[in-house]
Amino acid sequence: MLRRAVLVLALLLAPTLAHAEDQSAADRAGEAAIRARLAAWTEAFNRGDAAATCDLFADDLKSAVQGAPAGDKAAVCARIAKALAKSAGKLAYLCQIHEILVSGDLAMVRLTWVLTERPDGKALSRDEGMDIFRRDADGIWRIARFMAFPVDQNEHAAPGK
Repeated sequence: MLRRAVLVLALLLAPTLAHAEDQSAADRAGEAAIRARLAAWTEAFNRGDAAATCDLFADDLKSAVQGAPAGDKAAVCARIAKALAKSAGKLAYLCQIHEILVSGDLAMVRLTWVLTERPDGKALSRDEGMDIFRRDADGIWRIARFMAFPVDQNEHAAPGK
């Protein structure tokens, strides 16, 4: 009797467990795709390619960056293009990903961006941020929302961080 109950329970749970394994694989694939998108954005920025940097952002992008007006895709892309044009190839970003949580077609990324000046790599700014990615209809992950705020380069991490 116990054996039969275990067998019935296993048969009832099998589709749920299989779905959980599939979802986990999809989430891992999403995380890998997002890491690749952020790496491609960093490379595009560092080579001065403003058009390629804009491809990371969804058409309905909303952003909040401390010290800058709230932005949509056009405003964010314009700020990036202006910075790249002004810098004459002297600016470079480093991206430090702290966490990626994926659930279906949405993901949250917690990260730090360090803006440096070439050729010496002197850090100009350090921004902590949170990006909300969405897998668009074309299957490509894009940032739909993001928030960023500058942190002091010399600031020591607070306890527990």
